[in-house]
Amino acid sequence: MKLAASLLFVAALVLPAAAQVPPGAAEIAAYSGLHAAAAKGDVAAATQLIAGGADLNARDGHRRTPLHVAGHGDVARLLLEKGADANALDVQQYDLITIAAVRDDVRMMRIAIAGGNNAKNVTSPYQGTALIAAAHLGHVEPVRALIEAGAPLDHVNNLGWTALLEAVILGDGGPRHVEIVRLLLAAGANSGIKDRNGATALELARQKGQAQIVRLLEAKPN
Repeated sequence: MKLAASLLFVAALVLPAAAQVPPGAAEIAAYSGLHAAAAKGDVAAATQLIAGGADLNARDGHRRTPLHVAGHGDVARLLLEKGADANALDVQQYDLITIAAVRDDVRMMRIAIAGGNNAKNVTSPYQGTALIAAAHLGHVEPVRALIEAGAPLDHVNNLGWTALLEAVILGDGGPRHVEIVRLLLAAGANSGIKDRNGATALELARQKGQAQIVRLLEAKPN
């Protein structure tokens, strides 16, 4: 019954794959100053604006800074080198590293980490982490980078899920999610943590018929 309740709960949730809202074409067209340069990936313009005293942490209508909308890693690196707040959160509580996790942009993620963005930040409306977002979406290289950066393996979000639980519950059981489960377990993720209905990742994987993930979890019990 607990497993069935867990799966019914999951089916009832509406979790968009990319909950963070990037600026739309109209917003980008309306940008001026450093937001415009960042969104376009224009390093030369950004350099000139910064030299002229532009606010590195200015906010748009969704509280996005130029760093949040940076369209190219070189612009993001410049902003961070010049002192932009690496851990700034937008209106949805996303930071650069979580935005990169959602986009499967490991280059931007490594730039963010090198620039001081903390992989331990609690982010998103779900009070999760970049690691949970990447695990949910099946983004293998961001998961690997976040583990290397010391992201908390067993953080529980406000849905009651860890990165491991999300990889099982919201994953498709395919190669990407299998590799993510392997990476999490190898790093020491606790497979014994239960969801709000008392089900472990192993029990849920069995229920969903995720045979490869079941074998991984059976081989490394907590």
